[in-house]
Amino acid sequence: MAEQSRVLAVLGPTNTGKTHYAIERMLGYRTGVIGLPLRLLAREVYDKIVAIRGPSVVALVTGEERIVPKRTKYWVCTVEAMPEGMGTDFVAVDEIQLCADPERGHVFTDRLLKMRGLRETQFLGAQTMRKTIAALVPKVEFLSRERMSQLTYSGSNKISKMPARSAIVGFSVDNVYAIAELLRRQKGGAAVVMGALSPRTRNAQVDLYQNGDVDYLVATDAIGMGLNLDINHVAFSSLTKFDGRRMRALASNELAQIAGRAGRGMSHGTFGVTGEAPDLPDEVARAIMDHQFTPIRKLEWRNSDLRFGSVEALIASLEARPEDELLARGREADDLNALKTLAEQAEIRVRTSDGPSVRLLWDVCRIPDFRGISRAEHAGLLSVIYGDLHEKGRISDDWLARQVRRIDRTDGDIDTLSTRLAFIRTWTYVAQRKGWVDDENHWRDATRKVEDRLSDALHERLTQRFVDRRTSVLLRRLKQKEAMVAEVNESGDVTVEGEFVGRLEGFRFIQDKGAAGQEAKTLAQASLQALAPHFHLKADRFYNAPDTEIDFTEQGGLVWGKDAVGKLVAGADPLKPQAVAFVDDEAGADVAQKVQRRLQHFIDRKVTTLFEPLLNIQRDETLGGLARGFGFRVVENFGIIPRGEVADEVKALDQDARGALRKHGIRFGQFTIFMPLLLKPAPTRLRLVLWSLSNGLEEFPEAPPPGLVTVPASDASAQSAHTMSGYRAAGERAIRIDMLERLADMLRVEDSRGGFEAKADMLSITGMTLEQFADLMQGLGYRAERAERAKVKAVEPAAADAVEKPIDAAASPEAASDSAIEKTVTADAEVSQEDQVAAVDAPTDAPATAEDASPEERAASVAIAEPEVEVYYTFSWAPKPRSNRPQQGGKPRGQGKPGGKPGKGKPRGGQGRPQDKGAKTYSSKPQKKDRIDPDNPFAAALMGLKDKT
Repeated sequence: MAEQSRVLAVLGPTNTGKTHYAIERMLGYRTGVIGLPLRLLAREVYDKIVAIRGPSVVALVTGEERIVPKRTKYWVCTVEAMPEGMGTDFVAVDEIQLCADPERGHVFTDRLLKMRGLRETQFLGAQTMRKTIAALVPKVEFLSRERMSQLTYSGSNKISKMPARSAIVGFSVDNVYAIAELLRRQKGGAAVVMGALSPRTRNAQVDLYQNGDVDYLVATDAIGMGLNLDINHVAFSSLTKFDGRRMRALASNELAQIAGRAGRGMSHGTFGVTGEAPDLPDEVARAIMDHQFTPIRKLEWRNSDLRFGSVEALIASLEARPEDELLARGREADDLNALKTLAEQAEIRVRTSDGPSVRLLWDVCRIPDFRGISRAEHAGLLSVIYGDLHEKGRISDDWLARQVRRIDRTDGDIDTLSTRLAFIRTWTYVAQRKGWVDDENHWRDATRKVEDRLSDALHERLTQRFVDRRTSVLLRRLKQKEAMVAEVNESGDVTVEGEFVGRLEGFRFIQDKGAAGQEAKTLAQASLQALAPHFHLKADRFYNAPDTEIDFTEQGGLVWGKDAVGKLVAGADPLKPQAVAFVDDEAGADVAQKVQRRLQHFIDRKVTTLFEPLLNIQRDETLGGLARGFGFRVVENFGIIPRGEVADEVKALDQDARGALRKHGIRFGQFTIFMPLLLKPAPTRLRLVLWSLSNGLEEFPEAPPPGLVTVPASDASAQSAHTMSGYRAAGERAIRIDMLERLADMLRVEDSRGGFEAKADMLSITGMTLEQFADLMQGLGYRAERAERAKVKAVEPAAADAVEKPIDAAASPEAASDSAIEKTVTADAEVSQEDQVAAVDAPTDAPATAEDASPEERAASVAIAEPEVEVYYTFSWAPKPRSNRPQQGGKPRGQGKPGGKPGKGKPRGGQGRPQDKGAKTYSSKPQKKDRIDPDNPFAAALMGLKDKT
């Protein structure tokens, strides 16, 4: 009895004969079923068994094919299509290590846990599954298989030097086509094998290779799943792949699965890298040669005990978590995603009122998205199919005929035919489902014929494009002489037969000027022929490059590393510039479009990231009225507007509108309305480029170096450029607008009528000397009066005590005057440390009185006592006449007369009137008592205090 229910795990590397062993064992029983990972492999095994037992007893069941004779004994299926509950004597599941595959692993895990033959069950796969199978499958026996040939790593090799009978592996359609094109030009051609090809097309392409019409095969990783070909060498053109969610590096066991296709039977094989792929690390190469890999510890799992009481119950059962720690719930598959999408539709919710309706919906959701369209489009198609099946019990013949008729065309290029093949696979799958169409045999035959016609046309186009039969024949006859070979090194130098012919800069070829005449034509032709596939490979790498490798210049150029690859031009919206790619015509429209798309993605993401606050204003539907209009003014000006340009609009905004705008980070400054977040170096640099593009400038202004508070001011015509840089010109220098607003806050409390001197904090935040600060203040509309005065020395302790005593001004006007003078001593007038040291070190035997001193000593004393002179400036408000006054900013608000309260000074933009002849400045009309600046909460608070008093 134990022998009848034997469970065997046949584990080992590639080329160990595991699949052949399973077929022999199955044919030794009366009935059997074998599950294979690919439709192509299932067809290959089916043909092999048919050749042994005949077609009358062998069935082929995949998602898109169903050949089931009445006297079927042996079932060859894809793993997903394996029939359950049939009670066959023998069951086998190939490539069982795919239990760990994130996309399909849950299906293989289910077969591992539940699928059993009455007499024998076999699981075929890699040794990495041994411990996990032992833990999950009771009484399992293990049979290890050794590789029949040796596998050796040969390092890196150029495609142009690739040995005959080689397979070059790529991981994208564009990459495969580019390599095949290169092989056609240099080696006479190549066959193409991809998982997306129909079995008919794949077999026709394999025949080209197996028959010797071409010596090279270009394939995706589909060849890693058991396709048995006469391959001596496998070369990887990349070590990364897109797995449907992200780009990731291939694991060593995945590389081994593909590399193991080299060397069949007793023939040894080699593997290596080519093209852009780096050398394999020593430990990875050694692991592949020794077949030593990290064991698989977690298997993908999804609950197969489904509940169909309601859609919600079905989703909950599909999302159940496993109880065994060796199992991990797989990521959300396409069928579950489709189910959730359809469940949101009201019409679907009404239809799924009972168990059979829910089960039907689940069957429809399991239709694969062969077309690779968006989830919404795929869900829309499934909704139509479910509606027909639920309402009529069948899919309408007329509707299905229209779908098939649109696809049944053999014109077009490779991509067009490949797309049609993907589309027909959907209807082939539908036709295979029992009870979904009225005449199943008719639709299976009709869809099969369409697929065959498209497959033959695709094979023809592939051969035309990638096989030069004449060159192939000549090269096979003249093995002693290789075709002319062009190479491109890492720095972009292009050589043909070792001779320098030019440089490849980005996606443009710059021919060497040294060649002339026929030599130049020959070299140019050879270079461009070799570079055409290189353009494709480079475009693939560029398209997958991270944004950190791409940048824009301050003149609107676009660079990838050191190479110029495009430029920016103005778009319909200033915040949506357009990218123009620099690509040679010889590279082809496909390369140009791919480069342009990647550049556009880059600049779109850059604008979205750096100008997010501006874009949030555009998207804020809660802004209304004047606030919305003003917000768009801010957006149009890239987040910076001189206040003088929008003075009337600012006055019209009430507090609620300003509050709503402030929530978006807009600051209403004295001189500028701006968004502080956009003053950072990165947004500033991009803002200058976008502003220059929108204004059609030929030469773009450069952004100031980061961290500078002031920069030299250009002429008046460059004022807008200063504004876009985040600066305001005032005098000979321009000051950063956020620092200018801080300075304005300090100036509000000063006496601008009577005059005031610069404080140390004012000089500190501007980083200016006193003379530079005076020039700045004049540029802001102040009068700066230069004067000199004696520095006041530090007084003796006794004198200091006298100074600190209160002075009765009435009793001693002279004393009061002296006291006032002493109180005006500035920080610059303090005694330096050296002066203090000199005073301490003075001779102790100096004369006690002037009378005791000699004439020479008295003269020296007089010289020393002469006061030091210092320069100082007095600043007072001196606006220009209204007709000549610049329309940017104005006098800081809140500056009143001496001793007055903030908020009592000259109104913004008012006209000064002359003072008495002895006055140094012009005064201004006082503000109205009820005027409160809505942008200055401090002024409002002070006005409130005034009203209380």
